[in-house]
Amino acid sequence: MAGRGRLVALEGVDGCGKSTQARLLADALGALVTAEPGSTPLGAALRRILLDPDLPAVSARAEALLVCADRAEHVAQVVGPALAAGRWVVTDRYSGSTIAYQGYGRELDPAPLRELVAWATAGIEADLVVLLDVPLAVARARLGETRPDRLEGLDEAFHDRVRRGFLAQATAEPQRWAVVDGAARVDEVAAAVHDAVTGRLGAP
Repeated sequence: MAGRGRLVALEGVDGCGKSTQARLLADALGALVTAEPGSTPLGAALRRILLDPDLPAVSARAEALLVCADRAEHVAQVVGPALAAGRWVVTDRYSGSTIAYQGYGRELDPAPLRELVAWATAGIEADLVVLLDVPLAVARARLGETRPDRLEGLDEAFHDRVRRGFLAQATAEPQRWAVVDGAARVDEVAAAVHDAVTGRLGAP
């Protein structure tokens, strides 16, 4: 679309470093940085329902619907207007997380999830998805002693399925996904992410 900005999504398991890398990439590109869930007033409320371990757990299907409700509001209020104004947007999590966490992790059928995600985003897909892939042991060590949220606190088998879900998506769509080794030093990862983005999309 003429004049439309670009959308770059950073994905990966909890502890992969994507939040740090999203900020660094946005600074380097002069882009808007945002995140899911929780970047709108509705999203902040949904984030607490989804992740607060002190609240009652929700079913897998309800969780998927809440995640997509957050994304629909995120697109309507933040991502869509920025892209329409010609801005580049870097988001910490986007559609790939739903397929990885609710599809592979929660073992829901990914096919209807993809339809739900497409509807929630009004068809707005990331121009490039950068997957920061790290071994689970590295990711868990980075989370340290902080109290885990509801998803972070799930067992290793869950997080292994999530990681495999991300890698499966990257393998299925190599033209739209780039995989970066997230276990390297922060500056090395930042350089690799920047090169992947500018190599595929150019610069703003």
